[in-house]
Amino acid sequence: MSNLSSVAVAALLVVPASAALALIGLSSYRLGARLNVGAAFITLLAAGVLFGVRPEANLYLRVDDFNIYLIALNNLVSFTTSVFSAGYIAHELEIGRLTPKYLRFYHSMYQALIFAMNLAFLANNIGLLWVAIELATLITVLMVGIYRTRAALEAAWKYFILGSLGIALALFGTILVYLAAQPVMGQGLPAMAWDQLLANAARFEPALLNLAFIFLLLGYGTKTGLFPLHAWLPDAHAEGPTPISAVLSGLLLNVALYAVLRFKMLMSANPNALAPGPLLVGVGLASLLFAALMIYRRGDIKRLFAYSSIEHMGIMTFAFGMGGPLANFAGLLHMTMHSLTKSAIFFTVGHISQAKGTQRISTIRGLTATHPALGWGLVAGVVAIVGMPPFGVFMSEFLLVSSTFARQPLLALLLVLGLLLAFGTLLWRLHGMAFGESHGATTPIHASRLPMLTHLGLVLMAGIWLPEPLVAWFQHVAALLG
Repeated sequence: MSNLSSVAVAALLVVPASAALALIGLSSYRLGARLNVGAAFITLLAAGVLFGVRPEANLYLRVDDFNIYLIALNNLVSFTTSVFSAGYIAHELEIGRLTPKYLRFYHSMYQALIFAMNLAFLANNIGLLWVAIELATLITVLMVGIYRTRAALEAAWKYFILGSLGIALALFGTILVYLAAQPVMGQGLPAMAWDQLLANAARFEPALLNLAFIFLLLGYGTKTGLFPLHAWLPDAHAEGPTPISAVLSGLLLNVALYAVLRFKMLMSANPNALAPGPLLVGVGLASLLFAALMIYRRGDIKRLFAYSSIEHMGIMTFAFGMGGPLANFAGLLHMTMHSLTKSAIFFTVGHISQAKGTQRISTIRGLTATHPALGWGLVAGVVAIVGMPPFGVFMSEFLLVSSTFARQPLLALLLVLGLLLAFGTLLWRLHGMAFGESHGATTPIHASRLPMLTHLGLVLMAGIWLPEPLVAWFQHVAALLG
């Protein structure tokens, strides 16, 4: 059984890395798209194997209760996005927005991104985690600029500058954690391993840990899209290919938040260190309120949902900052529901922008009449993401609001204010896009609706019923997070 688990972990890294190398040389788009989907499916199967058997941790890689569900979620959304991507990118080739050369590059970089995100989740070494997130950042920078327009290159350059600043701050924070560990654990790799750091964190110098966490929160918070470090995110969503928007919102933001939470656990294990909760609550609440206000002024549909992603990352950060069994449970559930829902929305938005030939909200009208499947898919996605029952986002937000009211009523009022602002804006925007009078040219779109329906179906099921083993798992991890 241990051999099987080791093979599964190896597959999570080797399959996407090998596929990335193979795809860069393929000239056939159809073959490349099939290989992209096939490789993503194999990594999804490998992630599923880890629920039955797990390998022993070493100084580099680790599968534990916290990261196992994120690994599964990462590879599920990667697979469904690869299926969506096959049809979406084919249309981009037909209309000439992408050339065969850039198509090969796109598929190769997509698999490289899966490799980098899997490596970040599996890393048992704080240095390896930093390398994986830096690699994922560089890959997405290249993919954001793939259309080679002036706007796309500007967005990629902004992402590169801000991402580099963030990763530099995170590197400094990582070094400080290592320096805090050295007097207790000595030099070498053990002083960089998550499990051993956590076991010895109570003896670390608290002043160094406090300084390290500030840098880590700023650094990885940039990647998470938290205010005021968010400026790269709306441009990257608006100018890059829509499948990358789905991966950015649904997965890559989770990777950065996961890093913050790992270091939060380290801080919580030291009784003399700074309490990380109030910092996370403040940053999360500021992100939620800022994004909810900014949504009102968006005229581009992808920018609209980019700011929605900032809002929801703020909600998650707030939940984990509040801490405790119920708030942590809500944060974990919200992380899952947001990944599934927001990627489903971007699947729909991608096809809508191709059908209407624009991303301008003022031009996108009457979708339920002109493109019923896309129109009603968008309606379902927005209703889900604003927290309406019976979808799973309602459940996670209800749990968070209930927990906050019981402990900090004033914070709960601010939380509800942010939720209501975003709720009103998104439904207002939805009304015109879905039910307004249609005008302008439209293009028939023939693409698979299965990824969108799969995600929305899972989010609907989660709002009605969560399997008992999944609830028990959420409760266990919520306790680990403190």
